[in-house]
Amino acid sequence: MAEAADIQGASPAPARRRWLRRAIVLLAGTPVLAALIYSPAPRAEAAQASSVDVQLTSMAPSAPVKGDTLTIEGTVLNTGSEKITDAHVGLRVGPALADRSSIDEAAERTGFRAGADPGEIDPAYAVKIDSLPSKISQPFTLTIPVNKLELDKDGVYPLGVSLSGVTDSRPSEQVLGIKRTFLPWQPEAAAKRSQLTYAWPLISTTRVTAETGSDELQTPVFLDDSLAQELAPGGRLERMVTLGKDLPITWVIDPDLLYSVDAMTKGYRVRTPGGKPVQGKNKAVAEQWLSSLEAAVQGKKVVALPFADPDLASLAHRGKDVSGTLGQLRPATDKAKQAVETVLHVPASTDFSWPVDGAIDPSIVNVATSAGAHNVLTRSDSLVESGALGYTPSAARPIGAGTTAVVADADLSTAFQGEMLHAGTSTLAVQRFLAHSLALNLQKTEEQRSFVVAPQRMPNVSQVQTMAAAVRGLQAGRWTQPVDLEAAAAAKPDPGATTQVPGAGQYPEALRKQELPVSAFEKIRTTQNALDRFKVILAAPDRVEIPFGNTTNREMSTSWRGRPDEASLYREHVQEYLIGLTEKVKVIPKSDATLSGHSATIPVSVQNSLVQDVHDLVLRVKSANPSRLMFGGKAEAEQQVTVQGDHTQTVKFPANATASGPVEVTAQLFTKDGVAYGKARTFTVEATEITPTVMLVIAGGVLLLVLAGVKMYASRKRVAARAAAEESTQPSDESPDTEPQSADGSGTSETVDR
Repeated sequence: MAEAADIQGASPAPARRRWLRRAIVLLAGTPVLAALIYSPAPRAEAAQASSVDVQLTSMAPSAPVKGDTLTIEGTVLNTGSEKITDAHVGLRVGPALADRSSIDEAAERTGFRAGADPGEIDPAYAVKIDSLPSKISQPFTLTIPVNKLELDKDGVYPLGVSLSGVTDSRPSEQVLGIKRTFLPWQPEAAAKRSQLTYAWPLISTTRVTAETGSDELQTPVFLDDSLAQELAPGGRLERMVTLGKDLPITWVIDPDLLYSVDAMTKGYRVRTPGGKPVQGKNKAVAEQWLSSLEAAVQGKKVVALPFADPDLASLAHRGKDVSGTLGQLRPATDKAKQAVETVLHVPASTDFSWPVDGAIDPSIVNVATSAGAHNVLTRSDSLVESGALGYTPSAARPIGAGTTAVVADADLSTAFQGEMLHAGTSTLAVQRFLAHSLALNLQKTEEQRSFVVAPQRMPNVSQVQTMAAAVRGLQAGRWTQPVDLEAAAAAKPDPGATTQVPGAGQYPEALRKQELPVSAFEKIRTTQNALDRFKVILAAPDRVEIPFGNTTNREMSTSWRGRPDEASLYREHVQEYLIGLTEKVKVIPKSDATLSGHSATIPVSVQNSLVQDVHDLVLRVKSANPSRLMFGGKAEAEQQVTVQGDHTQTVKFPANATASGPVEVTAQLFTKDGVAYGKARTFTVEATEITPTVMLVIAGGVLLLVLAGVKMYASRKRVAARAAAEESTQPSDESPDTEPQSADGSGTSETVDR
């Protein structure tokens, strides 16, 4: 980055005189230290630098004004093997740094450099430490009126906090450790203040699967319940909302996060290792977070990224040649606007795309704008300035075809990417951020400029807190004024700023290695094709089209970067789940059958285990040997099929045998477009063709059997009648001398043979 830079040390005469006065005071009061400064010994200095570790845990105020008292807190740790005695912690203030490059150079310095580092300010403000044993740390607090620092002009001043003392092997007082930071000094509001935009990203990893419940609300199933940890008090996303609500920022939101949290508030389930999802238990946490976010964004600018934050670089480099892939971006953008307005009840801009780390090339720009966005959020380390301007240009750069590259400042955007868990690291990062922001405003140019900060997509808790501290440090508005992202994109561009998009060969190789592979997009296409075939048979296709459409966007998410195994497993589960749904509509396997006679019917059953009806299906049966078995005089036949949810429908096909023998029959479902659906089922029909002569023989045999049966029946009836008559002529056991009477009482009867 080209800047109007004077070499460090070429400061104006007043600054040189101020530095000399400090040196004279120091030399007059501490002759031993004077000898150290003017007798540099590189090897000794290297050893001294490792003797004491100085950490600065806080600095307040971070950007003081006249009349303030500067308070610096920290610790000193004796990392050496010898006890340190007669020590003190002192503050060193150097001349104002000339440019941003000087800030970076000073930040990278580690050890004390005699002759280069300034002397201590008034020793009266030093903190004395009589003894510091080996491996022991001790806190300190420096309290110094700002007017004692002799800050004679607006600018960024390097501060050094050092510990000086003696050891047995070093009987003369020496600087044993130092830590450097920066003091931005702009006590009055500048006549020309830079416009500064801070993008505040609300983005998380993919949590929602394609699985839904069979209930009317289609309760979603989450991969796990880890999102609740981010939403809970103290969690990453809770901190983003709580700290961001009082800051002048632009909210940059992935609508999938809103969808996921909103789903939690309505009831959700969580996948378990055992397979069966269980009910989620963090509904209240989700409700609280969503309520806080809705309150926080009121009156603020909200930018909605395409749904699930698609990986634009992966799409451009690996996915664009896979049919149907780029077609997912427009629906993702449409869903984004709707999600923000529905869940948060605020308008959202969908006119911005954000490639990973702001790295672009022509293909990325083309993909980024294919869904309708006119602004591409990039970063200054992706573009190369010519150096002709002599200062950092404004963020907005027209790059052709109505597209604006909104160039975030790389130094400001990457200021908090390291681990900010320790207070010392966080404090240094905040001071360096403020120093760069002031240095930008002090660059020599007559025009007001606009700068953008686009930090990492998913900062952790410590990074979020550090970012918030840095933005609060600018709220006094003495050298910056906040504007939203739309205003930054619409700002007047610098005519001399580069508008050349880097070529494909300049895209960072480290980022390219993290991209989704071509195979990922091919698998996504395979799943999408299966979904297209499936939904045409459904009476309520939205029940699968919406959740699987959202899942398709999630499979392309930026959040999979650095997690290739998890991404692959997610895609695999999506496809397996869809296949499982499609297999719930199937031809039931059929056992072998026998077709006896010239014609009969063959039943085939179709089962629907879905909760909704299926229609527009055609069931087709086909004879492998039409010379033996035919359906209505043809080798195959078909019938339309409609099956209610959780039901089975049996379809009967008239068939006729033309010859005897086994015949293989295939039953297959098809969509109304003639595309095969599901597995084909085969079964064997044993066909038996019967001629007229055989039929006469069979009929004659049946007739003979019938006649024989009649004759046998008549014979048995006569025998039974005769036996009954004979029995009636025998005398009764009770009246042996009484004769049988006739029916009319005459005393005689007749026996009739029947």
